[in-house]
Amino acid sequence: MHYYESEDLKKFGEVGAFSPELMKKFFDYYGAVTGTDGALTKREKSLIALAVAHALKCPYCIDAYTTTSLEVGSNPEEMTEAIHVAAA
Repeated sequence: MHYYESEDLKKFGEVGAFSPELMKKFFDYYGAVTGTDGALTKREKSLIALAVAHALKCPYCIDAYTTTSLEVGSNPEEMTEAIHVAAA
């Protein structure tokens, strides 16, 4: 058995099944922090999250933030540089 199963990402919405009120609060917070441009753009925020995901070695987060970074307009060169900054 492997720690990481890419199919598990599809089940992420179920993590709050046992405490839906706390999960709603988390998703509200998460959306407020990452879902809008502020002092940082959504693109910049996704690159930070991708770099942190690599530094923490979370395969689920790496998968999710790779996709998000591409969706908000980052390119592989920017993503790679962000990861190297985190590694350094």
